[in-house]
Amino acid sequence: MLYSTIRFIAKGWVYTHLVAPKLHFTYFGFAWIKPLPEVWMYGVFGLMVLACVGIILGCFYRVATITFFLTFTYTELIDITYYLNHYYFVSLVAFLLIFVPANRAFSVDVRRKPHLQQNEVPAWTIGIFKLQIAIVYFYAGLAKMNSEWLLDAMPLTIWLPAKTSLPVIGFIFKYKITAYLFSWAGMLFDTFIVGFLLWRKTRILAYVAVVVFHTLTALLFQIGVFPLVMSCCVLIFFSAEFHERLIPLGNACLGGHYAPLKSWRKVTTAFLVVFFAFQVLFPWRYLLYKGNLFWTEEGYRFSWRVMLMEKAGTATFFIKDTKTGREGAVPNRQFLNDVQEKQMAMQPDLILQYAHFLKKHYAKKGVTNPEVRAKVQVTLNARPSQLLIDPQVDLGKIQDGWKQKYWILKMKKAQ
Repeated sequence: MLYSTIRFIAKGWVYTHLVAPKLHFTYFGFAWIKPLPEVWMYGVFGLMVLACVGIILGCFYRVATITFFLTFTYTELIDITYYLNHYYFVSLVAFLLIFVPANRAFSVDVRRKPHLQQNEVPAWTIGIFKLQIAIVYFYAGLAKMNSEWLLDAMPLTIWLPAKTSLPVIGFIFKYKITAYLFSWAGMLFDTFIVGFLLWRKTRILAYVAVVVFHTLTALLFQIGVFPLVMSCCVLIFFSAEFHERLIPLGNACLGGHYAPLKSWRKVTTAFLVVFFAFQVLFPWRYLLYKGNLFWTEEGYRFSWRVMLMEKAGTATFFIKDTKTGREGAVPNRQFLNDVQEKQMAMQPDLILQYAHFLKKHYAKKGVTNPEVRAKVQVTLNARPSQLLIDPQVDLGKIQDGWKQKYWILKMKKAQ
């Protein structure tokens, strides 16, 4: 995350993603989170860098973990159009790190306060990270158990032929069978990899598979630091002795007394039960909604559905003055950057947010009680383009919420 944060700053994304946009699409319930002025946003990222260094060195560890969790999660909540599963994963892991004694050996904190040093920690402090990783992989595997992924090899049938220029392995992507092999391999990998990591006899082989799998995904798809994050995180499945061998003079440095942690067993147990119950149950909320999940995206986020669809859309919004009857199309580029427009044009909740923004904007411009309609054409996994929402509905009168969005049209079956 230190590398990722510095990269984010170096590429100028602090300004282009968080400062420059006229509109930020917010998560439901988090509309109150706003970006700070430019200089303060750079200050937030500076704090994030310092927090990463603090965690690495075990220097003022508790302050560093809290600072990283708050600053990182804050920046991710500013605009939903940049949502990625691995950002959510990083926030969860950062939150869990606050509560574990990860600074009790090989740390600046132990140098400052020798009495903090330990050579043992409670098993749950390791187990919670294994469980969180297991949830990510297993749910990703379950999500791939659908007919489009396994029987139609979608969307890999669309994506892989575009990668034939890759050196050494590029030629295999011109064959349709490759997409099917990758689809099935991806499902099997995600579903069973944690089991092989837990078993000592298969652990080394499983880790090789993790590195190969995530290296391939990094080469084929633009998914940021996720392959690196997961390749590093799964090392927690290895034994303490394995990690000690990686650290010079590991066993010698571990000398010292054993200072047990203060017992907060009841509070800790209650917290972990609630936390992981949410992690297990929340991805299933999509079952409460009718329709194709990939089409409506109701219950799609925060459910570890990674790279499962090829979806694109075009959205034309119309503003009507209800007093004069005059109506005109909205130039989206006047308000949105490329990423925002692309994501908005295929996600119903973002379409609704944009409609409310437009209503307020044009009301300030003198348009009487603006009516906002949208014609949104979307294609999903190579299907012909279809209308996503009812073009006659005044979106400005609809409030977002957890209920079924009746104004999303049913996806037609492919001919």
